[in-house]
Order: sequence, then structure tokens, then C-alpha cells
Amino acid sequence: MMVKIRNLAFILLLLINANTSNGSPEWAKDAIWYQIFPERFRNGDKSNDPTIETLDGTWPFEPVKEWQISPWGSDWYKLQKWELKTGKDFYYIAQRRRYGGDIQGIIDKLDYLEELGVNALYLNPVFESPSLHKYGATLLHHIDNNFGPNPEQDLSILKNENPASPKEWKWTSSDKLFLKLINECHSRNMKIIIDGVFNHVGLNFWALKDVRKNGKASPYADWFTVKKWDDPSTKENEFECEGWSGFMGLPEFKKTNNDYPKDLKSYFHAVVQRWMDPNNDGNPEDGIDGWRLDVAAEVPIEFWKEFREWVKRINPEAFITGEIWWEDYKTNKLKNAAKWITGGDVFDSVMNYRFSDSCYQYFIQPINPLNASEFSKEIRTIHNDYGYDISLSLQNLLNSHDTQRLASMVQNPRHRLDHGANLKSNKNYSVAPLAREKYSQLEQILAFQFLSPGAPYVYYGDEVGMWGADDPDCRKPMIWDDIIYDSEYALPFGPKRHKGFKVSQDKKRFNFIKKLCLIRKNNPSLRRGNFKILVTDNDNQIFAFTRKYKENECLAVFNSSPQSQKMPSIPYNMHLKIGSLGTTKEIIKADGFALFIK
Repeated sequence: MMVKIRNLAFILLLLINANTSNGSPEWAKDAIWYQIFPERFRNGDKSNDPTIETLDGTWPFEPVKEWQISPWGSDWYKLQKWELKTGKDFYYIAQRRRYGGDIQGIIDKLDYLEELGVNALYLNPVFESPSLHKYGATLLHHIDNNFGPNPEQDLSILKNENPASPKEWKWTSSDKLFLKLINECHSRNMKIIIDGVFNHVGLNFWALKDVRKNGKASPYADWFTVKKWDDPSTKENEFECEGWSGFMGLPEFKKTNNDYPKDLKSYFHAVVQRWMDPNNDGNPEDGIDGWRLDVAAEVPIEFWKEFREWVKRINPEAFITGEIWWEDYKTNKLKNAAKWITGGDVFDSVMNYRFSDSCYQYFIQPINPLNASEFSKEIRTIHNDYGYDISLSLQNLLNSHDTQRLASMVQNPRHRLDHGANLKSNKNYSVAPLAREKYSQLEQILAFQFLSPGAPYVYYGDEVGMWGADDPDCRKPMIWDDIIYDSEYALPFGPKRHKGFKVSQDKKRFNFIKKLCLIRKNNPSLRRGNFKILVTDNDNQIFAFTRKYKENECLAVFNSSPQSQKMPSIPYNMHLKIGSLGTTKEIIKADGFALFIK
């Protein structure tokens, strides 16, 4: 009877919210996001580790003659024996590496994430795929078999299943474990969203395999832009189709009249239904809480509008966020995402790369940095473009799986976000722990992230001090206390380092972010409050603002200069809650910050 009552209550909730699905869910304003790259987060079950056979169908495409799973604690740039035999460089080898991260590993570390204080998880793709990053799927309705407890059994299920018929879809052991992860998150009041890649797939995607086999006679021939069909009279397979960004390893779906083929959308619709309401009982409590949508600007916006209707019909409280960033990579110009989020008919939010770039230019950039007035203008422009209420739900990230790590960004301040921040472009790029003298600057930018409007966003490992250049270095295995790590000596170019860098968790960083999480949770003004800029002192590089919601009021002050400065006048009834070392009510230290609460 209790189940029926609960279901009835949810149906009533659906009816109440039927006309309010155009807005972002309220919980998104309370979110503290944590991004997980599953293959590199935690190996919770070594029995399901990838094998040499699992590499087939992803780049590099050459046959793999010898291969072994990479030791979790190994020196990142050091080539293993099998890697040396290939004669290939590190950047080739890095795409072949697998470390065995899986769903069980995430479940095992939910208590850790709860202790940190995050309450919303975003997982990079988890669907069936041979690639390490899973952005080249073979199936969208199954979790990767190497992420679950019984790969052989799962593969047997897939072999005997008709992917074109949702009624015939089974639940694999990986699928069931993922549903357990969802339940474990919800039992901790954590939300969980996953990466939806609806622009491209992998070479072995089930429908594309049929197209390669049956040519123009395939029922899925119009799903892809075929550039060259195979000539059956020749030994070679000449088949070629359009790939994302010109890369053949990630075939793109065909866009016609700013939309997708009807039967392709039917498949997508079934995928959405499967993961948002797994038991199909009308109650989405057992499903994911939303989607992060990959390369969203490259997908027809009319499709996204239909996608939103699917999602919100299942769960009006679901969260939809898009990857919208470069307008012109060469000139560092980021897209204005207004058309995707201000009309209430596409997304609820975006990954706010405009925020991260503005913070970089103000807090880190040494050449022609933004002054306080310019920084103020940049932040206000974001709020004006998107509307302040929407801005409260933006995912305010500082880095991600597509950029250099935050610690390395501070360590190498002359590299803009996602620009030349790697050893390929600059052999002098520092891939090393953050220098102690730069700690204040790092904590300052983190504090701004947590105290300003929008939902703060932590990329896995940043909370324990992980460093790394741009992709692939930003995708190292997570640092855990129960794993012994080799010191980092190796480099991909030149001789080894004279001194190795110890790899271990930075507890100071963890505790700092933990404290910021707690402060944000305990102060509704930091989640829902207004944003009033009080000071933009260009000469002394002081930036200060207040956040107020009902009776709760916070005042935040930032000094981006290398000298200690006199603190702006603070009301007598406000007390210092947290600040950089040495900061008082009268003095704010160099590269420092302070938060006062009424």
C-alpha cells in the first residue's frame, strides 16, 4: 500500500509541475558538483578489468600485438615494458592505456564524496564503448561491460539482443550495478547526471555496423552522412562516413533540416526513458537526475527542444546542462549560450566556461590581466546575458577533462584555458605539484568559485591536489590513500627529472574545499542570494561583493595583488568566517580572500 501511495503522490507532483517544466529545478541552485571520469576514478573490481580484446574499434586503430592493464600507481609518463616495445611516443600510448576504473569504484567512494560535501555527481560517458573516455559508444542503452561485475555474461546478452527493439532490451550486470549506484546516491541525497552523447558514436555502433554490412539497403543508412560506399567487387572496404571534427573514429549522426531522422530519435527517446525511469512505472526516483549534453552547440537545437520535452515529461525536476564553449578557439572567444538557456525550452544550464576564463584572467593571468572593474563587468555580463536566476544554476567550473588541471593552471599562468597547456606545445610546461608559494592564489580562486553566484564544480582529484597538463594529463588515475604511488620522475621529452615528485593526497586542499562546501550549505545567501558589488579598486586590485537572502548576509573580499592591502570598511556586526592565512578585519593578505557573515 505504501508503494501505491508514494506513486500516487508522485503522479500528483507531476500534475502540479506540468506547467513549470520550463524552469531549472530548484535543487540545481543548491548543487555542489563533482565530475567523475569513470575509467580513472577507482578500480573497485579487478575481475572486470579491460583486456586486449576490448581495445578493438577505437583509436589507435592498428592491431594490438601486446598489451597489459596499467598499474594504478605507476609513474604517469613512464612507459611500461609492453609500451616501449611499440616504439610509439607517450601521446600515442596514452590512448591505449586502461587502468580499470569502474562503477563499483564509484560506489565504494560515495562516503568519501559525502564527507567532502558534494551533493551532485556528473559522470563522463558510461555507455558501452571500447574507448577509454567512452565518447565513441557502440550502444547507448547499456552500461559498458567492463564497468560491471560480469563482462562475459553481459557480452553474451548483447550478442543475442536486438538493439533496434527496446522491448527486447535486457538488463546486464553492468546496467544493474549502475542502477545500484543511482540508488546509493539518492539514499545520500545526492543527485547524479550522466553524459549524453547524441552527436556522434564509435566505429562499432550497432546501427553503423549494419550500414557497413548492408550498404544503402540498411534501414539506418540515413542516420549517417556516408562519403563513400564500399565496392563489393574489391577486396578493400572503401566505406567512409563523416566524423566529428573530421575524425573518422567518431562517426556523426546526419542532420537534415536542422533535425535528426525520425527513427533515430525514437532510439534516443527509448534511451532517455530507460535511464530516467528504469522500471517504467511512472516514478523516476530510480533513474538519473538529468543529463550533461556533449558538444551541444553542434546538435540541432530543434532536436534539443524535443529532447527537453522527453526529459521533463518523465521528471519535471530533472536537470539538463549543455557543453557550450568555444565560438572562436584561436581568439579565445567563448560562446554566449543565451539561446540555449534563456527561453526555457532547451537547457536549464551550461558548463560555465565563461566563468572559468574570466576567473583565469583576473586571478591568474600575469600579462594584461583583467582589473577589478573589467572583472566585475565580465561577471555582470554573464548574469545579464542569462538572467540572474538562471545564473544561480550555472555549473561554475574552473577546469574539466578537456582542460589543464586547476593546480597546473596556477603553476603555469601564461597558458589560457585549453590553449597550449601541454608538453607537446611547450616542453617547459611544468607538470609538477603546485608550488607552496602559489597556494594562496589557488585557494583564492576556489573561494571565489564557492562564494559567487552559481553552482561550484569540482573536477575529480582537484580536492586532493592533483596536477596535470591538458588532455591526456588531466585524466590521470585518482590519488587514494590506500594505494602506493611511484614518484613521478619520467617526462615524455628529454631525460628524467633529477628529483621525483611524491604522489599523495593533499589533505590541506581536501579540508579547505570541505570547509567551503560546508559554508555554502549553511548559508542560503551563497546559493540563492543577490549579488551586489561593493568595491572594484583597480589600483589595489580589490574586489568585494555581498550576497543576501532573507536574514542571511555574506560579504566577500578578494585581493588579487601580490601585496597585502587595507581591508575595505566592514560593518561591525559582520564576523570573519574564513580567509587566507594572516587576513584580519583590517588587513587582507596578498592573493588573499575573506568571508564575513552577519
